[in-house]
Amino acid sequence: MSEMITLKENRDFRRIYNRGRSFASPLLVSYVMKNRVGSVRVGITTGKKVGKAVLRSRARRVIREAYRALAEEISPGFDLVFVARSKTPFVKSYDVLKAMKKELKDAGVLR
Repeated sequence: MSEMITLKENRDFRRIYNRGRSFASPLLVSYVMKNRVGSVRVGITTGKKVGKAVLRSRARRVIREAYRALAEEISPGFDLVFVARSKTPFVKSYDVLKAMKKELKDAGVLR
């Protein structure tokens, strides 16, 4: 598996929020948008509603691990932003993986 390319710039996140399509579940919100780079770029955000720093970090770790398990099935050429919800830090990565898989399947990103 290749290295995960991450989104870091605020303008990239804003562009995907405004122009991308969103898919939501109780554990996760996924924003999907085609890119011209030809590879998959991923961004993960957690707001203060999720909790204090420890819970926000756990939510990011859980989302990152779920993405790693699914990375091989994702078609290239998409920007993905995953937003943690308040339940995310309290569940296992397998539960987030199921939600992520359903949302990305609905988006047409999975092979």
